[in-house]
Amino acid sequence: QVQLEESGGGLVQAGGSLRLSCAASRRALTGYVTGWFRQAPGKEHEFVAGITMSGGTTSYADSVKDRFTISRDNAKNTVYLQMNSLKPEDTAVYYCARGLFLSTMPNNYDYWGRGTEVTVSS
Repeated sequence: QVQLEESGGGLVQAGGSLRLSCAASRRALTGYVTGWFRQAPGKEHEFVAGITMSGGTTSYADSVKDRFTISRDNAKNTVYLQMNSLKPEDTAVYYCARGLFLSTMPNNYDYWGRGTEVTVSS
């Protein structure tokens, strides 16, 4: 059974940092890409970052480029999202999801975690 679980969210002041983790059930991410999305209140899911199985290719939304870094540890079945220089507009629920190929479209990801909330105060 495929299970993804996010953790690491919380309340942080603008300019601060958080590291999100996406822990997957055994081999759930083997052969798949992993994406991070976020959803702010009243808005649709927004692509944040994605990474291939090998970690050799990453993709970022323009809004987070140079501030966020996605990485993965396949031995731990975990994908990370290091978020630096956080801004109030980064406030959202963050989700990790599994996909067959890197895409910014939520519909191309088949399994999702339940999300972890990030709040950035000004």
